[in-house]
Amino acid sequence: MKAMIMVFGQGEARLDWRDVPDPVPGQGEILIRVRATTVNRADIYQRQGAYPVAKREGAHSPVVAGLEAAGEVVEAGKAVAGLKAGDRVMGMCSGSYAEFAVMDGRLAIKVPERLSWEEAAAMPVAYMTEHNALVTNGLLEAGESVLINAASSGVGVAAIQIARLFGAKPVIGVSGSAEKLERLREVGLDVCINYREEDFSKAALRLTEGKGVNLVIDHIGAPFLQGNLQCMALKGRLVSVGRLGGQHANLDLDFVALRRLHIIGVTFRTRAAEERVEIAHRFAADVLPAITDGRIRPVIDRVFPLHDAVEAQDYLISDAQVGKVVLTMP
Repeated sequence: MKAMIMVFGQGEARLDWRDVPDPVPGQGEILIRVRATTVNRADIYQRQGAYPVAKREGAHSPVVAGLEAAGEVVEAGKAVAGLKAGDRVMGMCSGSYAEFAVMDGRLAIKVPERLSWEEAAAMPVAYMTEHNALVTNGLLEAGESVLINAASSGVGVAAIQIARLFGAKPVIGVSGSAEKLERLREVGLDVCINYREEDFSKAALRLTEGKGVNLVIDHIGAPFLQGNLQCMALKGRLVSVGRLGGQHANLDLDFVALRRLHIIGVTFRTRAAEERVEIAHRFAADVLPAITDGRIRPVIDRVFPLHDAVEAQDYLISDAQVGKVVLTMP
């Protein structure tokens, strides 16, 4: 099969479009024909050596890039229940930048009829991440206010939609682009804050009449930490999802104690397989019905052919997108 593999050497790994052996599903796994996959920040971090790389068949096997896919089941391994050849599925999996990929059958979610392959591929990582951040860890309740940093990113858009689905009010989005923020109103953003034009923490306090925000979903990290804390309500929760702007910042522990704030970190990197399965199942129970009936639909910014994955990753790095960047088989 054709696949985009990571070639490691000194410095950043490069991506190379090559012929490699077809993967073989093991016990509990399914083999899928990949119809679409996406570009995630973690894909870029893998090339930079800052994110773990999954390897399946020994240290000398080629490492295929990619972290999620949508496609048709070709073959189901032993102990796979509820899936058969021809089923349309989406899910998190390593090695998705390829014609075929192997996925843990427990992570596979059947694709609703109304979704295209591109839309289905845009769902697993972003929407499972944000459901886990908002609901499982953030304990969002209807009527609570939510502030989302990097609101125009793929995960940011997912957070907006899921926050609205669970009754958050208002849903506040922070971005550095007025054009992006205007586009986000179409997917349910109640309030737009351009951090390049005003102090987002002061704006959030003003919007909440000085009470502060109940839940902050942070994708930026260090540069926004102080602002996040300053605009949080008493007993507010901050869920650290991403650290695009940096990992290290000063923290006033007395301020945290006085406000009785909760700071929660989330990542897939340290989750066992069983934990990932639980996340997928909770996502399917809570969010899939809204995807099925059309209340939630992913926002796709651009679609590239898979062999142009380097160009697609460079586009994501440019931060020009609103929503997801998708790769499809040529």
